[in-house]
Amino acid sequence: MADDLFPTTQDDTSYSAASIEVLEGLEPVRKRPGMYIGGTDERALHHLVAEILDNSMDEAVAGHASRIEVELLADFSVVIRDNGRGIPIDPHPKFPGKSALEVILCTLHAGGKFSGDAYQTSGGLHGVGASVVNALSDLMVVQVARNKELYEQRFSRGIPQGPVARIGAAPNRRGTTVTFHADEQIFGHHRFRPARLLKMVKSKAYLFSGVEIRWKTEIDDGETPLEASFHFPGGLADYLIETLGKSTTYADRPFAGTVDFKEKFNTPGKVDWAINWTPTRDGFIQSYCNTVPTPEGGTHEAGFWSAILKGIRGYGELISNKKAAQITREDLLTGGCALVSCFIREPEFVGQTKDRLATTEAQRLVEGAVRDHFDNWLAADTKSAGAILDFLVLRAEERLRRKQEKETARKTATKKLRLPGKLVDCSAKNRAGTELFIVEGDSAGGSAKSGRDKEVQAILPLRGKVLNTWEVEPGSLFANREVHDIAVALGIDPHLPDAPDTVMDNLRYGKVVIMTDADVDGSHIRVLLCTLFYRHFPKLIEHGHLYFAQPPLYRLDVPAQGKKRPPRKLYALDNEEREALLDRLQLEGVKPESVDISRFKGLGEMNPEQLWETTMSPDTRRLMRVRLPQETEAKPVMNMLMAKNESAGRRAWMEANGALVGAEL
Repeated sequence: MADDLFPTTQDDTSYSAASIEVLEGLEPVRKRPGMYIGGTDERALHHLVAEILDNSMDEAVAGHASRIEVELLADFSVVIRDNGRGIPIDPHPKFPGKSALEVILCTLHAGGKFSGDAYQTSGGLHGVGASVVNALSDLMVVQVARNKELYEQRFSRGIPQGPVARIGAAPNRRGTTVTFHADEQIFGHHRFRPARLLKMVKSKAYLFSGVEIRWKTEIDDGETPLEASFHFPGGLADYLIETLGKSTTYADRPFAGTVDFKEKFNTPGKVDWAINWTPTRDGFIQSYCNTVPTPEGGTHEAGFWSAILKGIRGYGELISNKKAAQITREDLLTGGCALVSCFIREPEFVGQTKDRLATTEAQRLVEGAVRDHFDNWLAADTKSAGAILDFLVLRAEERLRRKQEKETARKTATKKLRLPGKLVDCSAKNRAGTELFIVEGDSAGGSAKSGRDKEVQAILPLRGKVLNTWEVEPGSLFANREVHDIAVALGIDPHLPDAPDTVMDNLRYGKVVIMTDADVDGSHIRVLLCTLFYRHFPKLIEHGHLYFAQPPLYRLDVPAQGKKRPPRKLYALDNEEREALLDRLQLEGVKPESVDISRFKGLGEMNPEQLWETTMSPDTRRLMRVRLPQETEAKPVMNMLMAKNESAGRRAWMEANGALVGAEL
């Protein structure tokens, strides 16, 4: 027997302290841009503008700026100028050799918004926005006009090209001007689009009536004005009226208002809103927090809809309309067009891109502020209130009637199923609110079956990988057992993209959720299922029924911080989100070494409680809706990726885009 059970190898000796890479300054941003701006695609590119514009908007909301200018130059550089206080240029107390300007632009988590002393409500709270833009720009020039003097500092890829320099007098000027050019090493062929920037600029002006935003572009796309100025004293009400255009509405004027939280709840902040109902178009809601768009909603949206629902039900009860009690949030969204903008102190968002608001307190504040005003508005305008109530009652009755009609169809479809060992159906007798989870493997299927909400959640486990159906004709589709089982469980037949919407009438579930492991095999299964639905069930995607579950890769157990902060369990989708959570915890005073990090190898490793909490519970999960792109854009790409005779093109595409995909994952 060998004396040493673990003999030294060459690999052991080559792995030393010198192997540990330490990223300093803004290097992590360039190494993993997706962690900070959500990727390197066109959406992420335009997010750079939003980060700088939000800083100027914070100055305006705080009462220090009244005008913002946004200009797109011929070389695709962007200039954002405000007449605020100007970024401080004096030496920073912690870094005597550097100006505050350099610290802000070259240091992550540096800014004037952590304490709340300089800004009571702001969109940028992580202190990373401006520095991230600096890191991802091959050129950034910042000019600051303070105390009748003009100063300038230049940067390239996050590195100062010299100190702050005085470049002259500025007797009639104040504020900050930021000019940056996005780095093509990061964003490749993507370029700023005038139409997209104009839409962003216009929406910001609506969100705060006290600011004027001027727009200018040197790039003519044939549809976007070269110059424009936006100032909307009516705020969100003006925005909604313009958006609805000539659409028929049930109220002559939107229900709109603003409430200062300081006056009502003795806490900094406010909420603005506007809503109206129309029978001529689908409803929508656009929400914002501290002027930052929240496309995935959040707690402020939940508070707003709760106030509207309680208000309309209360009005129905007041006028003895018993059918008003049947109205649900789903009915409100039918034809309900709403805008909600709240300003709160220290908001908590999901991720740096701030797509969803997570601040629990925001729900209470918004609901309390809107509810009283809505009750008064309904009582004061009985004509509009009656028309809206009648419309919503009609929607509720139609929804209930559809439920009853589908109950028989659902029972009939269930009888036809020959899947006793696979499909674990839910007990609901109608489609509304139901969800089918297509799960990878029996192991994950067992955890999902035990952890699910049996009333509305069904489980369909798959055995192995699904057939690539891109080139399979509909007549041969059901020869594959897995595909046959999926189709029968859904209750709908394969169809062409131009099929009538009635092909969806027999769909047995409101949501179809693809739930696979967060690894390569799971991604492959997800792609194959997407191919199946895109090629053979396109209406499923078009009508918003298909979703991806987003199970976490990591669990972080955070110890208690005194008596006021008990132990916490946090979950991270990937490595980048894990590091972002650790950074946030460190700012909160939690030592990184005290956090216990565990990694999930797959869904089957999660116990039912963990799977429910992280991936299946509507209150805590994160779902990604699958959207149908333009046919002319998607079909050639899908054909190249999935067709059997496209191996050469596929290989070339993977070689060209492999690094980009890896960065985004």
